[in-house]
Amino acid sequence: MKLRKSAWLLLVLTLAMSMFLAACGGGNTATEKPAGEEGTDEETAAPTGEPVTGGDLIVGSIGEPTLFNALYSTDVSSSDIEGFIYNGLVGGDTEFNPVNDLATDVQMSEDGLTFTVKLREDVKWHDGEQFNADDVVFTFSVPKDPDYAGERGSAFESLESVTKIDDYTVEFKLNQVDATFHSITLSYYILPEHILGDVPVGDLGEHEFNTKSPIGTGPFKFDEWRDGEYVRVVANEDYFDGRPYLDSITYKIVPDQNALLAQLQAGDIDFTEVPGTDVDTVKSFPGIKVESGLGLSYTFLAFNLQQERFNDVKVRQAMTHAIDRQAIVDSVMNGDGEVAHLPESPLSWAYNDDVPTFEYDPEKAKALLAEAGWEDTDGDGILDKDGEPFSFTIKTNQGNKIREDIIVVLQQQFKEVGIEAKPEIVEWSAYIEQISAPNWDFDAMVLGWSMSTFPDQYDIFHTSQREAGLNMHWYSNAEADKLMEEARQILDQDEYKEIYGEIYKILAEEQAYTFLYYPNVHRAMPEKVQGYEFHAKSEFYNIHKWWIAE
Repeated sequence: MKLRKSAWLLLVLTLAMSMFLAACGGGNTATEKPAGEEGTDEETAAPTGEPVTGGDLIVGSIGEPTLFNALYSTDVSSSDIEGFIYNGLVGGDTEFNPVNDLATDVQMSEDGLTFTVKLREDVKWHDGEQFNADDVVFTFSVPKDPDYAGERGSAFESLESVTKIDDYTVEFKLNQVDATFHSITLSYYILPEHILGDVPVGDLGEHEFNTKSPIGTGPFKFDEWRDGEYVRVVANEDYFDGRPYLDSITYKIVPDQNALLAQLQAGDIDFTEVPGTDVDTVKSFPGIKVESGLGLSYTFLAFNLQQERFNDVKVRQAMTHAIDRQAIVDSVMNGDGEVAHLPESPLSWAYNDDVPTFEYDPEKAKALLAEAGWEDTDGDGILDKDGEPFSFTIKTNQGNKIREDIIVVLQQQFKEVGIEAKPEIVEWSAYIEQISAPNWDFDAMVLGWSMSTFPDQYDIFHTSQREAGLNMHWYSNAEADKLMEEARQILDQDEYKEIYGEIYKILAEEQAYTFLYYPNVHRAMPEKVQGYEFHAKSEFYNIHKWWIAE
């Protein structure tokens, strides 16, 4: 489907599968300019004239969604489409500050244990039913139900109760102060009680609502999902913030990055994220502009810590010393990013790079491996211990050319220190299934996280999140656990940053991940697209305000 004229107007826009998992509206999601800057690589003309209505925006993605319910989805493609369909009580602006969405006012008690939320009274569900407090109470009760089987429970652990005060007022009681509650927990998308209220919570994750007929309050309504081809949403004529200018968005599934670029050039898709290695090429396409900035994300190498060899801190430190991360940024990414040493973005107010670093040093890597008992006892060039060779597989997802290239580079660099690493490229949906609970079917993986707008590492690194959460590599550190728990009860920003400085030191010292790099993001779209505003996390920020100039 090509960009086409509707009501005499061309239309377009935006995004491809970001290379990262997503948590949901607001959380860490399985994601650029130099730190502290915003804007684009090139200044584009300000919108001229009044916005006009019409057109179908075709978005290219190499990732296919799984379902459309933020309490159960974990991938970026699903999260992208959920953002078209649903709203949370709060959202976030370009500075990552919480702003009201379905809420009109959020008040916190002096002790930080009670939140009183006033709701908009002019919101309707896509089926015409009125939105009210019953929907909020229902949604926030789901993750607290003992039969809830999703991976979002940690975001609601501090929630003691949610109570309807009247049709448009809800009271949240917490069992402890939670610094993430306003920015993260209240941003989860609200579900319709009148449709799902009678469904047993244990059945919600598999309910056909999530794939066949999702109903939200958002700017676009679900229209059609052709498996492996596309998902289409259409304008919500009754959206409370005004009817979107776009008539529809088609989220098109494309096999790989090369196909994305070819289809962008041909006009078969209108918007996609492109790697830095292809930016110059894309800028040469007639009628296409590129908006760039530092993304709120990082790419990492994770080892399965259920395996004894990787559970040794010295081994993980050695693995990082064996990797020339700067060479990866320079050669694979064409310099389009910066080496990472911790799981926080330089864009965040909590960023603190005063952490242990493990620079490229193959000799140091060999020494640490020897200390851990790994030696080449049979002279075959591969280290071994207790008769087992140091040989493992590194998985990543098909279609992401940068990651595919990275695992080949890792194979070469690990070989230099006597380790055999075998690349394995897996189709996206199979990859997510393999690395997630309850399978954990990987030795090592290269992936990325789209980070939360509020700095919180609990979901990914806390021990409690190993069984059914996002701690898929089974990291555990008692001191880090304690600090992450304490941090959630600190409301003062300076104190929060200080305690997270200690958390980051532990994660870096133990190499909970090998943090590879922070990528820039580049979003390609037709020059006629107006109303776009760069957001480091959200490619579709204020999508209902985008329009196509004549």
